[in-house]
Amino acid sequence: MRVLFIGDVVGENGIDLLYRGFSEIKSEYSPDVVIINGENSHKTGTGITEKEVRQFFSLGADVITGGNHSLRKCNIDFYEENEFVLCPVNFNVADEKCGVCVLDMGKNSICVVSLIGTVFLDANRNPFFEMDNIIKKYGDMPIFVDFHAEATSEKYALAHYLDGKVSAIVGTHTHIQTNDDHIFPKGTAYISDAGSTCALDSVLGMEKTACVQKQKYLCPVKFDVAKGEGYICGVVIDIDDKTHKAVSISKIHKKIS
Repeated sequence: MRVLFIGDVVGENGIDLLYRGFSEIKSEYSPDVVIINGENSHKTGTGITEKEVRQFFSLGADVITGGNHSLRKCNIDFYEENEFVLCPVNFNVADEKCGVCVLDMGKNSICVVSLIGTVFLDANRNPFFEMDNIIKKYGDMPIFVDFHAEATSEKYALAHYLDGKVSAIVGTHTHIQTNDDHIFPKGTAYISDAGSTCALDSVLGMEKTACVQKQKYLCPVKFDVAKGEGYICGVVIDIDDKTHKAVSISKIHKKIS
């Protein structure tokens, strides 16, 4: 089984970049499953609505995962009503049907989990105990985890804890693709951050001038999504159909002019 994961898509510009470059990526890698993190895809750069969901599915996404901005533009019932649109399962207001789905492809199935960290983020349910419960229920199939977390220490700790219990843990949230893609000793694929799909001349996909003002003067500013050329970032993971262990993980970093 081959899983293609695309990191945080930022605003309308990020979606436009996907429309211009995604078909080539799909043709090159021929994935069985496509997962896209869409929690920043609204035109404001935070949140997601039905409009962006339709756009992702029209591109060929099978599952859309979330993060700390998942509830910026919608209520929790949005995720309760959309089986393959996920917010973090361990949000205090969420439950399993909001953050876990099973994609049945006939011969094979895969469980996809949207999970959020708790270090330097809002207090939500403990991701370690949350995954214990999920593995008890779905441990007989491959499990893919989008771990939306700030601290690499928390990401690595969870990866070591879940090594051999899940097929892949892919980090999101920090928007910068890391260079630590590898497979843990017991067969779990890992990367600290898959990167983002956004404008190159930006700060994490947002217009740079406002971001500089915010950091320099520590004052409230209005952020706008940056426009123009950029990149599509993500990973491709191959999972053994019998053992459910990861066979390979490789980064995608495609520039779109």
